[in-house]
Amino acid sequence: MEVTLNWYLMLSAILFVIGVLGVLFRRNVIVIFMSVELMLNAVNLTLVALAQHMGDTTGQILVFFVISVAAAEAAVGLAIIIAIFRNQQTVDVTEINLFKY
Repeated sequence: MEVTLNWYLMLSAILFVIGVLGVLFRRNVIVIFMSVELMLNAVNLTLVALAQHMGDTTGQILVFFVISVAAAEAAVGLAIIIAIFRNQQTVDVTEINLFKY
């Protein structure tokens, strides 16, 4: 059985939907953050699969830049989450209100 482009696109769509559901229905900031990373990786999978299918390396180069931006986003995002946790003592989105005062 040959793995075609459709298999990669379906896997990417499933991963993206799982990420969207995680962002929409979870209240923990860390889980939301991981869901955003999952969506980024789903898009990366799509870009690599389409670049391989078309025989062009432009998609793979774009994936390299997306991964580097995601790494920077992970570092900054985790720093912000840790700072909020130290200040508020919670990572629940419904209890965090930074514009209160």
